Amino acid sequence: MPTTVDTLPRARPSRPRRAHRVVRSTIRSLIYCAALLPVALVALPAGLLGQGRSVAGWWDVLCTRLLGTPGADPTRRPGPVAVVNHALLSLLLGTAALVPLGAILLIVARGALYGFVEPGPFDNSWGGPTLAGAWLAHFLIGIPFALAGLAALAGIAAVHHRLTLALHGARRAPWLVPATVLVALFGALVIFAWSRQL
Repeated sequence: MPTTVDTLPRARPSRPRRAHRVVRSTIRSLIYCAALLPVALVALPAGLLGQGRSVAGWWDVLCTRLLGTPGADPTRRPGPVAVVNHALLSLLLGTAALVPLGAILLIVARGALYGFVEPGPFDNSWGGPTLAGAWLAHFLIGIPFALAGLAALAGIAAVHHRLTLALHGARRAPWLVPATVLVALFGALVIFAWSRQL
């Protein structure tokens, strides 16, 4: 005979719980993307020097610890060419991740911390002529750009995670390498355009 507990419908996760998961996942993606370039810069020479087995383990640890994903099959070890190719693709994605990371840092500095970094006067500032109005305007204008940057970082982390799974033997989607190259080209274009304004 079923008990009352068995007959109750299962509750879906509450909104605060889902929101907590989204925030945690976003923070993990941000940290993961910030680590991509430094790890790739170390992994490429190490892979070229024959340390492929160790380097493949680094990527697995990065995915497992930072993204919270299951680890790779320990019996499958990629070859040295696959490790170097993965390091090159990681270098491209890590460089592309500099764009949203830099944008988020700029938004924090010029939006959330506006009153501390801008000495004034605020007569010609958005939201001016008062400090409070200019600060609020810069903060509110920065929110959608920060969200877009965080979404871009989540996408870059997801693409790199798929690349790492393919490194460890999972089937590689046909769009994965072209998407990586396109993301890197877009990042290079943004960096080039921004550097021309300086």
